Amino acid sequence: MYHRKLTSVLITCAVSVGMLGLAFGKTISNDNNEQRKRLQSIEPLNLAILIQDDLVSQVSNELGVTRDFIRSLPSGSRVMIGYITAGSLQVRQPFTTDLDKAANSLRIPLSTDASAPFNPYVEVLEALKKFENSKSTTNALLLVSDGLDTSRGLDSTAAGQTLDLQRAINEANRRNVAVFSFYAPSVGLTSHNRLAASYGQSSLNRLSNETGGKAFFQGTTGFVTFDSYFARLRETLNRQYAKAY
Repeated sequence: MYHRKLTSVLITCAVSVGMLGLAFGKTISNDNNEQRKRLQSIEPLNLAILIQDDLVSQVSNELGVTRDFIRSLPSGSRVMIGYITAGSLQVRQPFTTDLDKAANSLRIPLSTDASAPFNPYVEVLEALKKFENSKSTTNALLLVSDGLDTSRGLDSTAAGQTLDLQRAINEANRRNVAVFSFYAPSVGLTSHNRLAASYGQSSLNRLSNETGGKAFFQGTTGFVTFDSYFARLRETLNRQYAKAY
């Protein structure tokens, strides 16, 4: 009698666990389907990703999520990968529709003072010139940078107002490119000087706001992972696509 009751309890538990597993599986499946729908709602776009080469070494930990974002772009998207290093633009991958190839071209930033740019906006301007001047396609540039332009020193009147920044804004608007920016500190001033970090963020914010993009940063100290940045970037692209169509 005891064995029969035990057998009955075990069968009941097994059935319950099986049903729970099916329900859990359906939940995961539904979540994945929703994610795919969100990704598919972004139209194919031309996207240039620029990474400042003297950013802190923690940025290298974000290459995985950056690759995932590139691979998640809709079929037909074109991606360019470039690095802003020692006052020049190093194009690792010209525009390509091979998203895997673009994702794999990402490398670990050098994270040294020797690789620091004079300011990032000269190279942003150079990268913008690689976009076709067309309103029939969606163009975007993602700048991963500390945003600091020291061409006029740490002058409060120059923060967000430098000549190269203005030129980059003008060129982005002329070529119909929305500039999005992720703030990350460099191994130089912005990793230990809050004022410098604030100036850099001010410049990134102006660049993005005046070109139809958006700047993403949280605080002026420490380092925040890019996971939330990419989630918010995807949402922003979805909203812009919905407004355009």
